[in-house]
Parts: sequence; structure tokens; C-alpha cells
Amino acid sequence: MAKRKKRRKNNFLFKRGKLQLSGVISLVLVLGMLIVLFVQLVPKLSFSNSTPATNLSTVNHQKFIRTMAPYAKTMQKRYGVLPSITIAQAILESDWGTSQLSKDYNNYFGMKGTVYQTTKEMKTQEFVNGKWITVTARFRVYNSWKDSVKDHTLLFVNGTNWNKDQYKAVRTAINYKTAAQALYTAGYATDPNYPAKLIDLIQTYNLEQYDAQ
Repeated sequence: MAKRKKRRKNNFLFKRGKLQLSGVISLVLVLGMLIVLFVQLVPKLSFSNSTPATNLSTVNHQKFIRTMAPYAKTMQKRYGVLPSITIAQAILESDWGTSQLSKDYNNYFGMKGTVYQTTKEMKTQEFVNGKWITVTARFRVYNSWKDSVKDHTLLFVNGTNWNKDQYKAVRTAINYKTAAQALYTAGYATDPNYPAKLIDLIQTYNLEQYDAQ
């Protein structure tokens, strides 16, 4: 019996069993197009995945500001402290209310104390002799964030035990830039960039709008 000849497959790559150059070129072009599409699509997918987190952060920040603003304005009416400074300090000192000091003890301004029963000992960063160091200090504990805001305001009104006019320039400042610098000059913070950080927050989030009475 005669053997049957194997039928050679014909397609866009092979013709009569032989590899076709035109077919190879076509395949390479198709793969290239797919790679280009994939490269273009990946950044879009990454961006879309990161958007919800970004939006969530923005929403939380705005919520924090809206929560603080009315009471900051109440303190302004009673004692004259600019709300923009109050809110900006709360943001900076508490990291938008996420720090342990603010979450566990309602201390939004890094207010220190000496009375054992109403303070907690915690580590903090201080800028000393041109460098940051870690120190241990006692920080005040409050029943609510509003108590924290009021105590912070009264510090500017009453000063310290050793200088009742220590923060007078903050309380009497006519704008947030002057007040921010006065805070550092009075010794509220050791960070030399403290005024610039407050001013940047105020300008970024338009906190000056709350200063108008």
C-alpha cells in the first residue's frame, strides 16, 4: 500500500511547510502594537487606583478644617487670636489629628505641662544647637479637642508663669504672617522653619478666609 504524503499546513506563517517572512513581519507588528497599548494603559490604571486615596486624604483634611474653624472663630471673638493660626497650628502639631497625642489625649497643639495627674510623658523632637534631638517631656491631657483649643488660646492671652506678655505679639498680630513669626520669636517652637510651615498651610488651604470677623 502506497504511503500517504503528509499534508503540509498553510497559514499566514507557513506556506507548504516553509516559514514566510511576510507572516513573521506581520506577527512582530501585531505584538509591537499590543506592547505599546499595554505601556500606555498601565499608567492610567495606576493613576485611577491612587485617586481614591488622594481624594480620601483631601476629604479628611477639609473635614478637619471645617470641624476646627467654627470654634477657632469663637476664640477669635472672645480673645482676638486669628483662626488661621489656630487651625494651622492644630494641623501641624497634630498631623491632621492623627498623632498619638491628639488621638489619645486630645492635645492638638503639643501643649506641655508639669502636673503629674493631668499630663502624660512622651518623646518628642526638639531642634537644639542646629540639629534635631529626641527628648522626653510631659504633655497635657484634655477631655476634648475644644478644651485643647481653648487652653492654647489662653496661653496667648495669659502668657506663661515667668512672662505674662510672652505671646502678646501673637494675640495682637494684624495678619497671619506676623503672628506666625511672633510664635517662633516667643519660643513656642524650636523649629526655625515653623513660621514658614504655618504660612504654607494657611495659604494652601485658604485658612485666611476664617480671619474675617
